[in-house]
Amino acid sequence: MNIRPFRDIIRRKTKVIKVGKINVGGDSPISVQSMTNTITSDVKSTIKQIQEISKAGADIVRVSCPDIESTKALKEIIKHIDIPLVADIHFHYKRAIEAAKSGADCLRINPGNIGDLSKIREIIKSAKDNNCSIRIGVNAGSLEKDILEKFKEPCPEALVESALRNIKILEDLNFTNFKISVKSSDVFLSVKSYQQLSKITDYPLHLGITEAGSYIPGSIKSAIGLGNLLMEGIGDTIRVSLSDDPVQEVKIGNEILKSIGLRNRGVKIISCPSCARQGFKVIETVKVLEDKLSHIEEPITLSIIGCVVNGPGEAAFTDIGVTGGGKESNMLYLNGVQTEKLSNKDIISKVVDLVEKKVAEIRNKNR
Repeated sequence: MNIRPFRDIIRRKTKVIKVGKINVGGDSPISVQSMTNTITSDVKSTIKQIQEISKAGADIVRVSCPDIESTKALKEIIKHIDIPLVADIHFHYKRAIEAAKSGADCLRINPGNIGDLSKIREIIKSAKDNNCSIRIGVNAGSLEKDILEKFKEPCPEALVESALRNIKILEDLNFTNFKISVKSSDVFLSVKSYQQLSKITDYPLHLGITEAGSYIPGSIKSAIGLGNLLMEGIGDTIRVSLSDDPVQEVKIGNEILKSIGLRNRGVKIISCPSCARQGFKVIETVKVLEDKLSHIEEPITLSIIGCVVNGPGEAAFTDIGVTGGGKESNMLYLNGVQTEKLSNKDIISKVVDLVEKKVAEIRNKNR
C-alpha cells in the first residue's frame, strides 16, 4: 500500500544512454549516484566505501582519477563491486583514456578543459572502443574564460552556453552517448540553468547542487533544488553533494525521490513530531525502527503516530500503522484495518517482525 499521490509528474522525454547495466534517460527509473572520498589508488579503502554506498541504495558510483595510479587501480576495484563506475577526469586527457581501458562505465569530463580537439578525439575513440558513456560536467566554478568574460559572472545563460558548446564538440565527433549537468552551489542558479537547458536539448540530465555543504544545509539545499526540478519532470539521475559520508548522500537522494513518489525503495516511515498527547516515545521509536529496518530494500510504508488525532487517518494508507493510545493501549493497523492493541514495550519488536514477514511475502510473490 502506498500514499496516494496528489499530482502526477510527467517526465520530460530524453534519450536513453547506458552507464554499465543502468539505463539513464527516457522512462528509466531516476538513478541515485554518489562519489567516493577515498584515495582511489588505495584499492582496499575504495572498494569498501563503494560497497557501503551500494548497500545504502546507490545505483552508480563515481571515483576521482587525478593520476595514473588511480586509473590503474580501477581494474582491481571493478572486480569487487556490482554497480557501474564513473571515472571523474579533469584536464588530463590520458587519464580518461586509461580509465576507459581499465573498465570505467562512464567518464565525467568537461571537453572544454581537456585541450585541443585531437585530445578530445582520442578520448571519444577510447570511449567508443570500450563501450563507455560520458557525462559533460559544466560547473559554475569552472566556466570557460571567454564565456565568463562574456557574461561577467556565472548565470544560467553562461552555464547553458558552455553546455551547448561541449555538446557540439561531441556531436561533431559523432558521439551521442552522453548525459549533461549544469551545476552550481547556488540553488536558484542551478534550477534556472537546468530549466533552460531542458528546453533546448533532449540528452539525459544529471541533477545536482554542487558543493552544497555539510549534512543539514546541504540536504536542505539539495531537496529544494532537485525537488523543484524533479517535480517539473526534469532530471534522469541525481547526486546529492555533501561534506559528509557518501552513504548519507545516497540516503538523502533516495528520500528526495521517495518524498515525491518517484522511487519506492526501502521502508518509508510517516511519523509525527510528538507532543504531550503521545502514548509512547515517538522520536526514540522512529530512530530505532530506522536503524533496524535500514537493510530493507522492498517498498513498505509505516505510520508511527503518537495519538489518535491523525493516527487512524495516516494508518489508512500505510502497510503497517501504530497509533498511540492512553495507558499503553496503542493500536496496531495492517493495511488500514485495526488488528490489536500494543503495549509500549512491544511496539518495536512487533513492527520489525511484521515488516520482515511483509518482505518475505513480497519476495515469494516475485519469484
